Amino acid sequence: MQIIPSRDKKMILTGVKTQNMKILLYLAGAAMAIMVVSCSSRPEYSLVWQDEFNYEGLPDSSKWSYDVSGNATGWGNNEAQFYTIARPENVNVSDGKLIITAIKEPISGKNYSSARLRTKGKGDWKYGKFEIRAKLPAGRGIWPAIWMFPSTNDYGNWPSGGEIDIMEHVGYMPDSVFCTIHTEAFNHLKNTQVSKSSYVPDCDNKFHIYTMEWDSTAISFFVDQNEVLTFTHHGGTYKEWPFDKPFHLIMNIAVGGYWGGKEGIDTTIFPQEMIVDYVRVYKRM
Repeated sequence: MQIIPSRDKKMILTGVKTQNMKILLYLAGAAMAIMVVSCSSRPEYSLVWQDEFNYEGLPDSSKWSYDVSGNATGWGNNEAQFYTIARPENVNVSDGKLIITAIKEPISGKNYSSARLRTKGKGDWKYGKFEIRAKLPAGRGIWPAIWMFPSTNDYGNWPSGGEIDIMEHVGYMPDSVFCTIHTEAFNHLKNTQVSKSSYVPDCDNKFHIYTMEWDSTAISFFVDQNEVLTFTHHGGTYKEWPFDKPFHLIMNIAVGGYWGGKEGIDTTIFPQEMIVDYVRVYKRM
């Protein structure tokens, strides 16, 4: 048997320890990389509903209808527009785009006309991913929105059933878009709404993609794939989380109102258009 000097034994043991440490560090790094990839990966979705607006004329009546029920009261927001039904001057599909137009004109006791499209009864979803590519109108007094409202009245009138604002813009803040959650516990009447703005200074002259992802645990908002806000289900009752029921999509341009008209209406900016390139709805796989 070969006798190894004690000095050489120490060197060999040191080498083994160093090698083992390198292996442990490598394994730890690999595990960390797996964790990072797992945590950062997005859910997979499949397309279940869409309108690419690859036709001409009025919006597809199998997918869209018109909401006019709040015209007489200004929708509870003291809004100045009158929403019309299937009126080409206010809503039209052309060159692959949906165009909603707000016009300054006397109509049914109001000074402005516009349109408010909805998918209720034709597109109602519980959870999913909602993606809309749009260019917004501009000017003081304008108030476009892309949002979701409950399709059934299970919890009572607003805000008990909830509201999901994928995108709101008020013209007197031209560089900002907002995403907001309203519930009975969290709403603007109590100044407890959950909301966050994004800096989008060219929202009125360039298209941007407004996205919302919604499941039983959270609702997340994105602008051009950049996450803006996540509202998490922390338990409680419907007062905190009424979002386990079907909702439908709404797109409209309001004029004036308590928020949109907070700094008045510039009457020289009209007509104003919200142009929508596509609407796509996905379900989680």
